[in-house]
Amino acid sequence: MADFRASLADTAPDAALSPPLAALWWAKKGDWDQAHRIVQDEGDANSAWVHAHLHRVEGDLGNAGYWYRQAGQPVAKDTLEAEWERIVATLLA
Repeated sequence: MADFRASLADTAPDAALSPPLAALWWAKKGDWDQAHRIVQDEGDANSAWVHAHLHRVEGDLGNAGYWYRQAGQPVAKDTLEAEWERIVATLLA
């Protein structure tokens, strides 16, 4: 798999990225609609976790809580930056 952080300089995400990582890639590029579209219909916990994070960043805490519960994750209490790093580290592990 391509290095996720290095791929942020590209104009499109690497096709090998999983849906959660692709969604985070689009979010970092500022295309929140595309990021949401990628994970909203995925049924796995990692996609739900990323979807929760996207809502949290946008300040939509009600939807964020819903998606955290779908992911089986505790509602994030760390900073957005720390949660971002935790998500990326988990997905790349």
